[in-house]
Amino acid sequence: MASIRIVGTGSYVPETVLTNYELEKTLETTDEWIVQRTGIRERRIADPHEATSDLAEKASMKALDAAGMSPEDLDLIILATITPDTCCPAGANWLQAKLGARNAVSFDVTAACTGFIFGLSIAEQYLKNGQYKNALVVASEVLSRTLNWQDRGTCILWGDAAGAAIVDISERGAKLLSIHIHSDGSAGRNLLLPSGGSATTPITEASVKEGRHYLTMIDANRTFKVAVKRFAESCEEAAAHNGYRVSDVDLIIPHQANLRILRALAERLKIPTDKVFVNIDRYGNSSAATVPLALDQAVRSGRIQPGDKIILTAFGGGLTWGSSFVHWH
Repeated sequence: MASIRIVGTGSYVPETVLTNYELEKTLETTDEWIVQRTGIRERRIADPHEATSDLAEKASMKALDAAGMSPEDLDLIILATITPDTCCPAGANWLQAKLGARNAVSFDVTAACTGFIFGLSIAEQYLKNGQYKNALVVASEVLSRTLNWQDRGTCILWGDAAGAAIVDISERGAKLLSIHIHSDGSAGRNLLLPSGGSATTPITEASVKEGRHYLTMIDANRTFKVAVKRFAESCEEAAAHNGYRVSDVDLIIPHQANLRILRALAERLKIPTDKVFVNIDRYGNSSAATVPLALDQAVRSGRIQPGDKIILTAFGGGLTWGSSFVHWH
């Protein structure tokens, strides 16, 4: 049986750049304070007319072009997001229509920042069992519309972006050697969008005033420690499963949560920091979109070369975490 392969990648970020200096005008904060705590200098913000599916469409078209495919060639579309255009229908359905991918089945995956890894895992199963021959796995987020822009502890972290990959069963492209996913629902309140689900009353004027529709973080210090631990475990799991040590890996592409977390990851794994891909300074944390965005940038910039061994890894709300080991060709 042929291997599961990544045959094309793409990404998109909105044109509007929001710098730390601009945030200084509306928040009690400074560029120095934000950079020291997060490593973020700027992030992208979607225009008012841009929805999650719009960002996803642009990233997907670039991935299709890289794969030498058209939207009508697609069998399956998986959109990883916590900010779909609408609760119903799924964001992936809006994306399917915009792409004109009339032959594809489409649905969303909700796994927060690990969504792209979860999407790859689901696509892998469909391709392995022969139901579909190819899949578009895309992660897209418009987090700027979930934020309390007066809360300096959270609004400084997030950005809007999309990243995509085309996977198929073939002899071309980068080989997906393994994918590993995990979750721990007992810690699900650590990153939360309280309103909008069946556990709460419908969004009302009162709930808006109380800020229950904002993305919230609880116990950030504990989350930091857990994130570093799970990141490291995911990398070690992916490497060991394929008969390698983490030190054998050429590049780790992690979820861009916080620069201090990424530095702590390199220290814990005892690898040089230049083996950990970083772009959080320019884009902030775009949840599920960070890994495919970073992957596409690494590919297009030449940071990834034929023969390289790559680990994709993420940790997010839910809690969720996971990794994928990729041999680039």
